[in-house]
Amino acid sequence: MPDWPGARAVLRGKAPWVSAPSVLPAPAMLPPAERRRASRVIKLALGIGLEAAAGTDVSTLATVFSASGADGHNCHALCEQLATDDRHISPTRFHNSVHNAPAGYWGIATKSMAPCQVLCAFDGSFGAGLIDALGQVVLDRQATLLLAYDSEYPEPLHATRPVPDCAGVALLLETGRTPQALARITVQTTDAPARPTDLASLEPLRAAIPAMRSLPLLERLAQGRGDEVCIEFLPGLQLAVRIEPA
Repeated sequence: MPDWPGARAVLRGKAPWVSAPSVLPAPAMLPPAERRRASRVIKLALGIGLEAAAGTDVSTLATVFSASGADGHNCHALCEQLATDDRHISPTRFHNSVHNAPAGYWGIATKSMAPCQVLCAFDGSFGAGLIDALGQVVLDRQATLLLAYDSEYPEPLHATRPVPDCAGVALLLETGRTPQALARITVQTTDAPARPTDLASLEPLRAAIPAMRSLPLLERLAQGRGDEVCIEFLPGLQLAVRIEPA
């Protein structure tokens, strides 16, 4: 599902979901030097963020970047290098290894000076990002872009953290109704069990990729359907998300 129109067709049941490796857009907004250094997870974060915020001055948006890990392939390469006698690390690999690297590249691409948060809550990272972003919208009256994403790890790390591919979702959360609004959402914590996706074919993605815990919410947004979904957050605590179509 490389973009929202394609995902919406799948989530509405209008098109089948076909398992295929993620195709990531080139980060055209980056200067040439940074574009060459951009990793998979950076391409992913910029791609989902720019699509969700299309038509908006992205330099003015507060942002929340939320991921369960950093750049899996870069982490693997660093571990391989450190396992040799030559432990000199490439400066590019080093600065791409930090958890907030996508946020840094976003700032370079968009020239944004707006507030930025970078979060990690393991498998609850989407929920943590959603709460933080909504807090800024409600309390600070600040339009906020949530970017939740994850990257796969090569073996042998994959055996311990079996994320099958990179994937992400971005939501532009506004303080009030806009012509582009899909829905109004409200969130509260609950101890009720999380709900699976309606489409059984997508349930393995929801379970395997933390950012895809968002799929039940995305299904309702794609279908324009009011409902309440329960999304996994922290152990013993979920998020009840109420969706009211715009």
